[in-house]
Amino acid sequence: QVQLVETGGGLVQAGESLTLSCAASPGPRSGGITVINTMDWYRQAPGKQRELVAGIVRRSSGDDAHIEEIFRGRFTVRRDATDNMVYLQMSKLKPDDTGTYICTGNIWTPKGGTSDYWGQGTQVTVSS
Repeated sequence: QVQLVETGGGLVQAGESLTLSCAASPGPRSGGITVINTMDWYRQAPGKQRELVAGIVRRSSGDDAHIEEIFRGRFTVRRDATDNMVYLQMSKLKPDDTGTYICTGNIWTPKGGTSDYWGQGTQVTVSS
C-alpha cells in the first residue's frame, strides 16, 4: 500500500553531519493519498539490538517530535507534510553512530486504512 524509502546515508568522518530522508509513496492500491500519523527512525548496528532514534507524531496542533536521550543535542527530526517526507538531521557523528537507519510509519490510506510500514534502511558509516 505504501512504500517507505530511506536515502541520504553514506560514509562520513567523525564530527561530520548527514541528513537522512524517508519518503512515503502510496501504491496504486492505496487510494493515492497518505496521512502520516507517526514516523520513527530506528538504528540497527552490527551485533546490537535495533534501537529507536527519533520520531514524530502528527497532531492537529502540529507535530510532536521526540529524540531519544542519547541522541539529543546532535540529532533532530522533522516532517515535511507537503511531500510526505520525514528527515533525520544528524550532526557531530561518532563511529558508534554507524548502522542501518530504518524508518517506520503508521500511515493511513483511503483504501487500506491505517497500517504500519517499514523501509529497507540506509547505511551510515562513520569513520574515526
